[in-house]
Amino acid sequence: MPTGKVRFYDEEKGFGFIASDDGQDVFLHATALPAGTEALKAGARLEFGLADGKKGPQALSVRVLEAPVSLAKRSRKSADDMAVIVEDLVTLLDGIGGDFRHGRYPSASHAKKIAAVLRKVADDLDA
Repeated sequence: MPTGKVRFYDEEKGFGFIASDDGQDVFLHATALPAGTEALKAGARLEFGLADGKKGPQALSVRVLEAPVSLAKRSRKSADDMAVIVEDLVTLLDGIGGDFRHGRYPSASHAKKIAAVLRKVADDLDA
C-alpha cells in the first residue's frame, strides 16, 4: 500500500491532500478516514489505498501510521510555570468581571491585550 504525509487537511471542508512518498499529490476526502479519526494535522504519516478520481489520484481506506508531534508540545511550559500563569490569569479575569458587573466593558486596547493572553494560554493548554 502507498504511504505519504498529510500536506494539508481542512476538517471544516472535509478534504485535503497527501504528499505520497512517490511524489504525487493525492486527494483525501473525509469519507476515506477511519471512523473516530481526530482532526488530521499536516505531517501525519498515512497508509492508503489508491483510486483514479475525476481529477487525479484519490486516497481510499486511509490508516494513520504516525501523528506528528507538534512544535508547541515539544516546547510547552512546565506544569509549575502553567500553574503560576493560570493563577495570574484568574486574577486578571476577576478584575474584568468586576467591570462587567458594573455595566462596563474594558477599553478596546485592554480588551485586545486580554484576548491575546487568553489565546496564548489556550494554545499552551491545547499543545
